[in-house]
Amino acid sequence: MAEQVLAAVRTAPGRTELREFPMPDIPDDGALLKVEVAGICGTDVKMYAKPPFDDPVIMGHENVGVIAKAGRAFTERKGLVEGDRVFVEHYVGCFRCHWCHQGEYRHCEATDWRTNPDARRYGYTSAANPYHLWGGFSQYLYLPWNSVTHRVPDGVSAELAGLVTPLSNGIEWALVTAQVGYASTVLIQGPGQQGLSQVVACKQAGASRIIVSGTTRDAARLALAKQLGADDVIDVLQEDALARVLEITSGRGVDVVLDCTAGAGTAPVLLGVDALKRREGTMVVQGELAAFPDFPLKKLTEKCVSLKSARGHSYRSCELALQQLASGRFPLEKLGTHTFGLADTDRAIRTVGGETGEDAVHVSLLPWRVTA
Repeated sequence: MAEQVLAAVRTAPGRTELREFPMPDIPDDGALLKVEVAGICGTDVKMYAKPPFDDPVIMGHENVGVIAKAGRAFTERKGLVEGDRVFVEHYVGCFRCHWCHQGEYRHCEATDWRTNPDARRYGYTSAANPYHLWGGFSQYLYLPWNSVTHRVPDGVSAELAGLVTPLSNGIEWALVTAQVGYASTVLIQGPGQQGLSQVVACKQAGASRIIVSGTTRDAARLALAKQLGADDVIDVLQEDALARVLEITSGRGVDVVLDCTAGAGTAPVLLGVDALKRREGTMVVQGELAAFPDFPLKKLTEKCVSLKSARGHSYRSCELALQQLASGRFPLEKLGTHTFGLADTDRAIRTVGGETGEDAVHVSLLPWRVTA
């Protein structure tokens, strides 16, 4: 095994450098993952442009690889051996608090970088911390005893397994948070990797009508949404979106709105409130809006709309995502549109952010491919 590990390190806002780190000596309850694929999402774009702190960080929180070296206690605890391919969640909980005991380690203070400066979370933790390798934009990743791992089923490639994070988010937000089920009617706003993943989740759950909205530049993504199971698509720049939703649903509106527009302003939320049925609808939103003047709270309460937050995923949703990938029921490989080598990390992130003009859905970094 090499003595040095090559990694792409965020050293300043919008700046990445290739650096070498010493191969860490792992404890008996730790392991090293040889990273095969690290996915890039919209959160990475934001964290790259405006880092929350100045320390050098190895980004990358959607990680898949092979166990390269494992201590005895790690192997016994995890049931994993060297050579196993795993998906690693980005949360690193304490597994002592009440949240962890409930299986909700995503809410654990030990992994919440927003409130805990010493938190551990892959893609967010300073490379100055012990073991250094806290992000997937690196050839190796350190796995402590409290990392959350999932064995990748046989037949699922590393690149396909790299879709687990967006797919598990789609499952969590649509099925668990919004409780989409048999005969539900759903409006999904935004055909990015999260929105397209939610199409699959809703279709699998038995939704009777799935409507996906986007803009004119999303034409290829809207077409992909149809391939993945959407019944109708709407170009909000070419059509009256609300009128079209009401036409499709014979005036009834939808049961659930899933907003995946990632900070496109207040318009999607306002459309969602109007598109929901008269009573007991559910809208799931991402926390992109810092403020919302004149929020239509009266209309929300009159219609008994439940407004819920889209936040992360659970262990079970990751397992369901892996099962979905293994089933081959949907052409999920079409979500993976771009791959880059480690030296092109900056370009990869900017591609996801739309700066290069390429129509990217899911972008993967391959750390052992140093160049593009």
